Amino acid sequence: MAFYADLHIHSKYSRATSRNCDLEHLSLWARKKGIAIVGTGDFTHPAWQAELKEKLVPAEPGLFRLRPDLERFVEERLPAACRSGGTTTRFMLSVEISTIYKKLDRTRKIHHLIYTPDFQAMERVTASLDRIGNIKSDGRPILGLDSRHLLEITLESDPGSYLVPAHIWTPWFAALGSKSGFDAIDDCYGDLAPHIFAVETGLSSAPPMNWRVSSLDRFRLVSNSDAHSPEKLGREVCVFDTDLDYFALRRALETGEGYAGTLEFFPELCLQPSYVESPLLLSVFVTEFSSFSLHKSSPHIPYLSFGTWPVPLDSPCWHPYQT
Repeated sequence: MAFYADLHIHSKYSRATSRNCDLEHLSLWARKKGIAIVGTGDFTHPAWQAELKEKLVPAEPGLFRLRPDLERFVEERLPAACRSGGTTTRFMLSVEISTIYKKLDRTRKIHHLIYTPDFQAMERVTASLDRIGNIKSDGRPILGLDSRHLLEITLESDPGSYLVPAHIWTPWFAALGSKSGFDAIDDCYGDLAPHIFAVETGLSSAPPMNWRVSSLDRFRLVSNSDAHSPEKLGREVCVFDTDLDYFALRRALETGEGYAGTLEFFPELCLQPSYVESPLLLSVFVTEFSSFSLHKSSPHIPYLSFGTWPVPLDSPCWHPYQT
């Protein structure tokens, strides 16, 4: 099954986010944009965690969906063309953690994405981080914790939990950031670095930039919207061809089988404040050759440009592969 996933977003409990970053509006905009799976973001925040437990019910393995009454609420507000009657939005438990600490005589500021397959693992991660610092003031908490130790907490929470370094090239807040990062992912996560199998390239970095760095060759390249409002979902997404299943998605990132790449806009555009309101020039980057039919790909073409986008990103029923 081919689908799109946006696995780095924020809730209304993060700073500088829309008050509409609740599950209902996130589901509504995911349905409008053809996105099958959305990260919950911010699962360590007590109020958001309570909301997740109240509004979500189990779906496929490791995934969640809105309660039936809330799904009806979303369905009633969709444009008619988006009421497909097919699969409703699935949610995957996620959080972004900011760590600031001293290592090798330098201050390190690194952002990380954590994913867990169930509420129990989410609670174990939350309890561990609550003992370290303040997780109540911001949906993306800032903690004085070494990256290696955060990865250890993630791995200990559940065999299915995993960590992805976030927007790895952001100068001030990333594993490879020029101002406060490291020279290699291995330097950041130490002896546990072999447990990292994917890195997030971020809005200001495209796969061809990363292909120039040979130390990244062993990682799957992912990218997401980092949305701070529901309307910004899908600025970038990951493309999967697997079962709709947390563990199948994780396995695709580990092995490359079933992972088809990312849907990107050119990184220069993220520096322009009007980019969301304008038609976008987008590309599909095939990080590994795949028979995924929507790519129309050839093994001789490393990535494909679909030309100028015909509709603004916030148009009803925007679809990543609309041409």
